[in-house]
Amino acid sequence: MRKDYRLEKRKYVVGGFLVVVAIIYIFRLFSLQISEDKYKDYADNNAFLKKTVYPSRGLIYDRNDSLVVFNQPAYDVMMIPRDVHDFDTIDFCNTLQITPEILRDRLAAMRASASYSAYTPQTLISHLSARDYGRLQEKLYRYPGFFIQKRVLRQYNYSGAGNLLGNIREVSQADIKKDPYFEPGDYCGDLGVEKSYDIFLRGVKGKEILIRDARGRIRGRYEDGARDIAPISGHNLRLSIDMGLQQYAESLMVNKIGAVVAIEPQTGEILCMVSSPTYDPSCLIGRARGKNYAALVDDPQKPLFDRALQGAYPPGSTFKPTQGLILLQEGIVTLGTSYPCYRGFVNGGLRVGCHGHGSPIALKPALQTSCNAYFCWGFKAMVDRRSKYGSSDKAFEVWKKHLVSMGYGYKLGVDLPHEGRGFIPNAKFYNKVYGEGRWSANTIISVSIGQGEILATPLQIANLCATIANRGWFITPHVVKEISDTVIDEQYRTKRRPTIDAHWYDEVAQGMRMAVTGGTCRKANIPGVEVAGKTGTAQNPHGRDHSSFIGFAPYENPRIAVCVYVENGGWGASFGVPIGALVMERYLNGHIAPERKHMETQMLESNTIIYSGVRKH
Repeated sequence: MRKDYRLEKRKYVVGGFLVVVAIIYIFRLFSLQISEDKYKDYADNNAFLKKTVYPSRGLIYDRNDSLVVFNQPAYDVMMIPRDVHDFDTIDFCNTLQITPEILRDRLAAMRASASYSAYTPQTLISHLSARDYGRLQEKLYRYPGFFIQKRVLRQYNYSGAGNLLGNIREVSQADIKKDPYFEPGDYCGDLGVEKSYDIFLRGVKGKEILIRDARGRIRGRYEDGARDIAPISGHNLRLSIDMGLQQYAESLMVNKIGAVVAIEPQTGEILCMVSSPTYDPSCLIGRARGKNYAALVDDPQKPLFDRALQGAYPPGSTFKPTQGLILLQEGIVTLGTSYPCYRGFVNGGLRVGCHGHGSPIALKPALQTSCNAYFCWGFKAMVDRRSKYGSSDKAFEVWKKHLVSMGYGYKLGVDLPHEGRGFIPNAKFYNKVYGEGRWSANTIISVSIGQGEILATPLQIANLCATIANRGWFITPHVVKEISDTVIDEQYRTKRRPTIDAHWYDEVAQGMRMAVTGGTCRKANIPGVEVAGKTGTAQNPHGRDHSSFIGFAPYENPRIAVCVYVENGGWGASFGVPIGALVMERYLNGHIAPERKHMETQMLESNTIIYSGVRKH
């Protein structure tokens, strides 16, 4: 009998099919029972409620150990949607003192969230008051699927320093993707110290495991809490800020737009950093945060914009010490080199005006009187000296590199978010504007006196003053002095030295001392304290000139270096000098001398914001 090969092949086909089906079943069983956690999670959720226990956020103190930011308890209403059964919504709303419409809106927003899951805890209402929490806690048994999550909110002992301190907010999806620490409903630092030191302040979250019965009711802790994880509190911070000085400087800047930055020269610690107008940080906590934040964003004076850190201003005559240092370092001038001043710099039909004083004039008297002509002539002598540099391009690049080493043109690296870099142009910038080889010192002469394209932040200008106070070095400015149980970053403990020889700084400091004793900064004379300073009047094409000042004191072993910048304040001596001098006097002496109280009153009551087109703060 002949063998039927077709039947033989069919046997193998059927057998192979059965083997494939078996493999698929085995793989699926393996996937369901071992690889996939989804069904295990469903089972666990039926038996357990895993609650996050949030740590206490680190406290913030000022340099004098005054408590600045602390915590207060807050309560969020959480729900696990799959566990929620029919309940009395009217009673629920009355208990929380909300309307049914608000409840419906919250439920709709929760379901629309990208992180929504019916099996995991969702935030329904945040920031319950203690009274609402108490009422709900008594009735919570009536609402299966709901529970209360305890967390912390920030509280402030001072009404100022909003931009510096920052605040906390609920995390976004971008935050969650960037940092695995975060889960939906968590909070993170937003702006200021709260943001830049969030990783230290936030601590480590804990976990609490509760047992459910067959009806989903909580029956106690799993294994008597043996598997719970205790949270770890965040690190406390000690700021370099003197909050008394901060508040005083803020009071002097009321009804003014601008900034005040004060630095302890030998440490780089920022003593105060005022951006005006400012805001009370306590307005950005609780349920009103969103409404208040929107109001700050819409405010035409932009109080959320940190002018001390981000404002890019023409430094004006506060820039002249940098020019003197560069000219001395490059051998363009000596201490005896004098230039003429015919009520300004006059060359080839070009004129840059100046006020009356003796002529010709050398470097130190030029700093004393803030002579524009001297620094214009010195800049021209450097940039146009082809015998030394080969071309204006190369000379200008040397000039710029010195400025960059002094902290201009790039971020200094302060320990706060969103620092601005200002602007120092390079030769390529002018080649693009005027054409290569088609510009000279006269073309860009205004940069020699801190005008034109030159822009700097008040922090950079204050840092220059601290460098002169130290006679040739600085430490990167910072606002955090200590972190509990750890150390601050090395860059905030390391000296940085510009490309200028140290001995030249002493000569420039003498010129700044002369400006106080008998020059443009006479109002900076503080009884019993030797002060050095430099005024600045920055031209403003959009209105009244800006008033600025840098100064340090005492002259030997300085303890404070300050920069003041008042938009539309006019002459540097009108507002910059008095405010800067009062800040230094308050810090060094603890009070204002009786004979200078009239100046304090004038600064407290004066209003320059009117020159910006806005009548009040």
